[in-house]
Amino acid sequence: MNPSGWKNINLEYGKDFLDIRVPSWCDILKMGYIPALKNPEEQIENALSNPIESPPIEDIISFYKRSPSKVSIAIAVSDNTRPVPYNGERDDGILLPLLKRLKKAGVKNKNIKIIVGTGTHVPTSNEWKKGAFGKFIINKYDIIDHNCTSSNLRYLANIDRVSVEINRQFLEADVHIVTGLVEPHFMAGVSGGRKAICPGLVNLETTHLFHGAEFMDNPNATNLVLENNPCHNFALKVARKAGVDFSVNVVLNGEMKLAGVFAGDLEKAHLEAVKRIKKYSLIPVSNEYDIVLTHGGSVAINHYQAAKAAYGTLPIIKRGGIVILVAHNSDKEPVGKNDYKKVMKVLKEKGPGKFTDFIKSDSWQFVPDQWEVQKWDQFFRKVGAFDRLIYCTININPHDLRKLPGKSGYDFVDRKNMKIDGMVQKAIFYAVDKIKQKEPKIAFLKEGPYAVPVIK
Repeated sequence: MNPSGWKNINLEYGKDFLDIRVPSWCDILKMGYIPALKNPEEQIENALSNPIESPPIEDIISFYKRSPSKVSIAIAVSDNTRPVPYNGERDDGILLPLLKRLKKAGVKNKNIKIIVGTGTHVPTSNEWKKGAFGKFIINKYDIIDHNCTSSNLRYLANIDRVSVEINRQFLEADVHIVTGLVEPHFMAGVSGGRKAICPGLVNLETTHLFHGAEFMDNPNATNLVLENNPCHNFALKVARKAGVDFSVNVVLNGEMKLAGVFAGDLEKAHLEAVKRIKKYSLIPVSNEYDIVLTHGGSVAINHYQAAKAAYGTLPIIKRGGIVILVAHNSDKEPVGKNDYKKVMKVLKEKGPGKFTDFIKSDSWQFVPDQWEVQKWDQFFRKVGAFDRLIYCTININPHDLRKLPGKSGYDFVDRKNMKIDGMVQKAIFYAVDKIKQKEPKIAFLKEGPYAVPVIK
């Protein structure tokens, strides 16, 4: 194929960008402009000093009649699937300013637990913690990973017919603080807020309901929808029952830079952040496309997480269209956990669009991670065949990638010269030729899973 006259784009791949050529008629779909905060340190302090519908955290601590030095604090933080700016060595780090206020209020460092809300994800590494929080926070504070199957859980309540248990260190603390990133989420509508608790800090049984087949199949369990969203409603019930005293959430712009800080009440502050992201993350388009090129963003540490990017193309990909998904998959388990691999095998055996009905049958026994596979099934139901997804990565073993539904990007590269940019470029050539039209409608989704394209 002769790409003369084609134009260059920069495509995000982990921490790098790939220089790729696309047809001159390719539409570049990008989120609305939102500037990064000019003085993030000042803006973070302002948000903490003037919280939304809540007293400042110092006042909350002063409500306790005993000495602040004896007040215990639990802070829920996000894991390595969310690029929340926590690092205390950066000017946009949100955690150190919060910790400094706690210290100034008289709280002892030893009485503060920082709990990583891993949900059902694998524990985070020490290397990730150092990069995420910085040496000062690592050395001064106790940072622990939540374990949804451990004995270190405590009964909270019976909610929607499920026995909800929650992380013991979080629940037994005097003051409960949650933090997170608010961005579109393909199940819960948006991330952040109540999701720090559920599924971040709950037991496996609770996660089964939150990610159950009925919830996942609900049309309202999708990007940017909160009203009548069963995932959102259930998570909010759990978070309310757990008792959240203070929250700090952020929004990032298309360049992954801090664009807003929202502190205060669990629900009110979160909704203000939601209003902000709705203004720039929705992308109205006038037609569906034959080909959509997208990427997994920083969230795609594995194939499991990359489902968000594929699902995000559903509103704009034609039936029978081709999606090219580029994902860095740099996790030590680049596909996902064993349960995910097993259930993906079932999806491949059943065929596109048949998995959801199968797992709703009485013969199916719930398997962790089936929820992500169900979202993959919804994607494949739309495009109609497994080979309508071209999955490009060089961090999943070629043999393992071919076991998964989709066409392997390795089909386009020489084993002796496996470069991701060459793989993506040849995948684009293949897709344009495959459509069998002179100028197939093609779009590049610049921000990948962070953008929400919709037909006008």
